[in-house]
Amino acid sequence: MPPKKHATEEKPLLGRPGNNLKVGILGLPNVGKSSFFNALTQSMAAAENYPFCTIDPEEARCSVVDPRFDWLCDHYKPASRVPAYLTVIDIAGLVKGAAEGQGLGNAFLSHVRAVDALFHVVRCFDDADVIHVEGDVNPVRDLEIIREELRLKDVEFLSKRVEEAESACRRIGHGGNAADKAKKEEFEILKKVYQYVAEEKKDVRKGDWNNKEIEVINTLLLLTAKPVIVLANLSEKDYARKKNKWLPKIKKWIDETNPGDLLIPFSVQVETNLLNMGSDAEKEEYLKQLNEKYPAPTPCKSVLPKIISAGYNALQLIYFFTGGPDEVRAWTIRKGTKAPQAAGVIHTDFEKGFIMAEVMKYDDLHELGSDAAVKAAGKYKQKGKDYVVEDGDIIYFKFNVTTQGKKK
Repeated sequence: MPPKKHATEEKPLLGRPGNNLKVGILGLPNVGKSSFFNALTQSMAAAENYPFCTIDPEEARCSVVDPRFDWLCDHYKPASRVPAYLTVIDIAGLVKGAAEGQGLGNAFLSHVRAVDALFHVVRCFDDADVIHVEGDVNPVRDLEIIREELRLKDVEFLSKRVEEAESACRRIGHGGNAADKAKKEEFEILKKVYQYVAEEKKDVRKGDWNNKEIEVINTLLLLTAKPVIVLANLSEKDYARKKNKWLPKIKKWIDETNPGDLLIPFSVQVETNLLNMGSDAEKEEYLKQLNEKYPAPTPCKSVLPKIISAGYNALQLIYFFTGGPDEVRAWTIRKGTKAPQAAGVIHTDFEKGFIMAEVMKYDDLHELGSDAAVKAAGKYKQKGKDYVVEDGDIIYFKFNVTTQGKKK
């Protein structure tokens, strides 16, 4: 007899499950968070030059720019076009001591807990007209302040959870049923996570956790478990010439503290100027003038599409397409989602009565030019319930839901 195939256990993703996830914009007061939010979402949140001008978090959606979606719209010429969206929240500025309630600390930290990833904005430009809450510009110090406040809040939260779990285990004593054993296992995991954050002073998202540990961590909504993208806010001049004295220092801090975190230089000033220009011709002329004024190896352009895509990726989100003359739509799912669950994003009936997914790859359709040509080339695949949907798949679901008549 052939040996039995052992199914490899899939490692769960760190973070809140689901596809309706949000990115929060975080940083000290007056580093450009609200102005960045305005440019990112083309809305008009207050962006005044004083601390705590944003108290209630603003929320908006911004579409994910994807040339594949644009091509599909040109190809199918649909009546309706629905791109993927990233939900972004502008969180008010944290200050040193927020974990102990300084500024509007506790309220702000609860807003951080409610999001799933963070755009951490740091200021890398001098401007006498824009006050800095710490007195001078030092983005490395600012990064450390915010990181430490989030870590201290996790330490406080985990300390209480460990204490509660220890009391529960003491009441159980030795032995116990399956539920009691689960509580003891959770207590050991909580102790391990607490030690990692409090004693080793590391962020939870950088730990090497097993499946059971991730399951417990995901119930805690820890602040240091959230992925972080560092956004370095430069002056117009520094952004255009691709140079700033703080960038190497920020990169060094990231490599030493949280290796693997993404650093994206951008300029709120440039993005705001582009937002306030009416036509594409005006925008092109403005960028052309910047390139002429501050020569650089690569031309100056908006980096907002890159930031949006980075936020989407940080949330472990991907999307598949459905397309036809009625509608082209990008459907958001988390990485690792199987076909029936992806179908359920469209409608719960699709998941309940899932039969199969008919899948073609975007690259094949783009190269061959039509659905019929993809089928003729043998690249139109029928996939079952174990198929893991990949980013950019074009899918048509077949399903059948039998409605039962009412009992007489």
